[in-house]
Formats: sequence, structure tokens, C-alpha cells
Amino acid sequence: MTTFPGSPKLLKGAIIGFDLLNPLASVIIFQYNPKEVRRSVQGQMSADGGAGPEVTRLKGPPKETISLTIEIDATDQLEKGDPIAGSMGIYPQLSALEMLLYPKSVDVILNTALLAAGTIEIAQPEAPFTLFVWGVKRVLPVRITNFTITEQAFDPDLNPIRASVPLTLKVLSYSDFSVTHPGYYLFLAHQVVKETMAVIGSVNNLSAVAGGDISLL
Repeated sequence: MTTFPGSPKLLKGAIIGFDLLNPLASVIIFQYNPKEVRRSVQGQMSADGGAGPEVTRLKGPPKETISLTIEIDATDQLEKGDPIAGSMGIYPQLSALEMLLYPKSVDVILNTALLAAGTIEIAQPEAPFTLFVWGVKRVLPVRITNFTITEQAFDPDLNPIRASVPLTLKVLSYSDFSVTHPGYYLFLAHQVVKETMAVIGSVNNLSAVAGGDISLL
């Protein structure tokens, strides 16, 4: 795709799953940025439906859900003769996304062996620490709650070469992590950035009301 000279570099959104034993297993850079990102924000009040001073107190940050649809297409890679796209289509990209919801096979095998050995309590496998990256101001810890993969075209070996994937992400806040987890501080930093943006927006709004002269307020 050609661009105009001097046009700003377009940042790509991404979903990244961190796994110390396999750090490159789930890195999904959006081939095309979604046309829209829908965010549902639900406040958490201490006394929902109550009265008195407690009704204005907050239990914690709001619960937020992010919905978006990503498009994955191997057409350009196939035209350029990319060997991976030619032999696998977009199967690797779809697999990277799906592995964010799969327990690692090594954990399944280990737990099966422990059960066979008579172990009573088995630790459940831990999902990768997943981040939704949408520009430098929004890097959020999330959990993928569900997605639907619609495979829309295939190569002669039936590898998918085009797909549409609506995603639903639950934002994880410092309320969901221990104080030693990096997700705790990542969300806290996100909130500090949001507070800064709110101050900038408030100053601009006050300036507009005062006709550009804040001293009139």
C-alpha cells in the first residue's frame, strides 16, 4: 500500500501474551487497525441503590470491556511469494490468538502424570499475561473472554487465507492483581495517564467557555 510522502507513521494495534517459557508464542500485531473500538465502562459504587454518604464512595476502578474486530488477510503476502503464507496461509496468526486461551500442552501432560501418580490437588495452568496495545497511551492488561473466527477464504490445501475475528476483552485492573504483579503497576500507570488527559481536557473546555482567557473564570 502506497502512502503520501511525509505522512505520519501509522502505529499498529496489538495483542501480546507474555509467557516466560515461550515469549514469542502469542504476539498478534494487527495487520489492519480495526475501524472502531467499542468500550463499555461500568462504575463500581460501594452502596449501589443505597443512601447516605456511602452512596458516593467507589469500591475501585470501573469494570471495562473492549470489543473490536480484526481482519487478517494473506493476499499481499501470497502475491509477494511469502513462503509461510504460501504453505500455511494465516493459520499461524489464528493459532497465536487461540493459544491465549489454551493451557500449554506441557502443563496438560504434567498434570495427567501427576493425577496418574495419585496427586490429589493439581494446580490449574496459568494463562499468559495478556496486553492490549492501542497506541502509547493505552497499554492495558486484559483477559480475552471470547472471540469468533470466521474463515472467509482458503488456499488449495484448505489453509485459511482470510478471516474476520470479533474479540471481547475484559480489562484487568489493580483490583485483579497482587501488588507484586506487573499488571498492578501497568494499570495504575494507565490510570495516571488517563488522569493527565482529563486535566488537559478540562483546561481546554474551561478555556473555550471563557473565550480563551482562563483568568475570566
